[in-house]
Amino acid sequence: MKIFGNIGAFCFIAKSMASLGEYKRRIDGYKAQGESEKERQAIAEVCDYWSNRVVDYLKLNINVINPENLPKEGPVVYVSNHQSYADILIFLNTIKHQVGFIAKEELTKVPLLSDWTLRIGSLFIIRGDARASLATINEGAERIKNGYSLVIFPEGTRSQGKEMAAFKPGSLKLATKAKATIVPVTINNSYSVFEEKGVISKNKTVDIMFHKPIDTSGLDRKELASLGDQVEETIRQGLEALKSAK
Repeated sequence: MKIFGNIGAFCFIAKSMASLGEYKRRIDGYKAQGESEKERQAIAEVCDYWSNRVVDYLKLNINVINPENLPKEGPVVYVSNHQSYADILIFLNTIKHQVGFIAKEELTKVPLLSDWTLRIGSLFIIRGDARASLATINEGAERIKNGYSLVIFPEGTRSQGKEMAAFKPGSLKLATKAKATIVPVTINNSYSVFEEKGVISKNKTVDIMFHKPIDTSGLDRKELASLGDQVEETIRQGLEALKSAK
């Protein structure tokens, strides 16, 4: 990563997050009072406000494909390929209800970012620790049952390019355990915002394609067993279609 080339963008992002004190007080207050619906609404508002600021700063063009497949409210589990750090920004700017993320534990070491990642309803997962991962899955399933939405990146890490890696086995356990609605999502060209050159770049166009929702509550054992492959293939076909359209 080219430190000096990113200083301006990092400073803007940090400053924009530090200015969210009123939202922080509202969200934390609602959570303490057990006002879950108001908490989720406040999360949706702050994510929309903050992501709009950053998208405008980056002059980022987000091309939303099949918006009719995007639920207006949760709980929903979005399952997506993962090209870039920018994927989080793209989700927050596109989805207009509360949504958190299953994020890698390393983010807990990043001040301010880690606090806000948790505040919007995300969970950190310890890769390589089966017991801790199971605990995260169980906590996530309960959270979904209580009305909160999550994004899962089943590749386990950023591809940092055009290609898509295979999904990790058992990636959808959180969704199926909660009997949640899954929305497969394909993201294309987000790596150009940062990973392609190691510098946060402006004036980029990225695609986010929403596929038809899948209600897992009525699936039988055989259908659940094949669900992971089905979702992965849907997302992969979407990526190939988007790449070939360029």
